[in-house]
Amino acid sequence: MKNTNSIYVLILLLFSLSVFTSSETNGQKSSSIATDIEGNKYKTIVIGNQVWMTENLKTKKLNDGTLIPNISDMTEWVRTTKPAFSWYENDISKKSIHGGLYNWQAVNTGKLCPEGWRVPSDTDWKILIEYLGGTEIAFTKLEKIGFSPVYNGYRYGYYWGSGIFYEKGITGYWWTSTKATDTHIWSRTISIKNRKIYRSYFTSNNGFSIRCVKCN
Repeated sequence: MKNTNSIYVLILLLFSLSVFTSSETNGQKSSSIATDIEGNKYKTIVIGNQVWMTENLKTKKLNDGTLIPNISDMTEWVRTTKPAFSWYENDISKKSIHGGLYNWQAVNTGKLCPEGWRVPSDTDWKILIEYLGGTEIAFTKLEKIGFSPVYNGYRYGYYWGSGIFYEKGITGYWWTSTKATDTHIWSRTISIKNRKIYRSYFTSNNGFSIRCVKCN
């Protein structure tokens, strides 16, 4: 009887360890809800040693309550030197799923994400992608683990682009908080067509999505 109980306890321990290890590997160890200053709520997920939001940011305010200008005019968008955002195609009905498109000036305030969260650095993205197995394998895993990339396209920030919206349903663009040069910022692009995550840099007046990571 004693041997039978010992075997039962051993099986139970091995099963528990297996479940924990599987959850850890797939980035689903636990989840919670993050809330921004406007009361918008975001699901989160643990991936390795990082905690990420699984939804794009959709706040109209910095975390100190400052209103971020919503610039719909195309010429004004490409020429502004101040923090700004817009909804895709200036359509607020896209807020819920797509979130906002922010210029990097908004990122550079350091106050775009909720308190206790931040815009991920170039290194934060590297850690995420490497943990998931590299740029191609990570593409496949992101949706499976609940990261839910949204192929939101972006808003042109170049003068010749005239502030138009582009590539919705094809690619998703996310800012990092890291400068590549004095005028360009590192970003991540996820392409549904090529099934890969790209590291690129763009000028600061482009409008990209934001996916926040929890501060350590």
